[in-house]
Amino acid sequence: VQLVESGGGLVQAGGSLRLSCAASGSADSINAMGWYRQAPGKQRELVAGITSGGGVTNYVDSVKGRFTISRDNAKNTMYLQMNSLKPEDTAVYYCMAVGHRKYWGQGTQVTVSS
Repeated sequence: VQLVESGGGLVQAGGSLRLSCAASGSADSINAMGWYRQAPGKQRELVAGITSGGGVTNYVDSVKGRFTISRDNAKNTMYLQMNSLKPEDTAVYYCMAVGHRKYWGQGTQVTVSS
């Protein structure tokens, strides 16, 4: 399974970005998926997760009400809609998929300026 993120960039505080994660290879083996982020000097943290059918989602408290995770299994793609962005959301965002093992994307940089 290969995962490729896109959609990162530079945005002002209060703005929005939409991240995408496209899966290829043995995408049919993928179950749960999630978005992680890692800021400089900090540990990687789970931002949001979603079950295989998309029916159950979970979020870290700091993004609840601002971020929305979703997936389109027909397109083998997962999304993260990020609204009301804050400077503390600045990080490299990684896509993760659970299949035969955990798979990771290469990451996409999100920078929020104040």
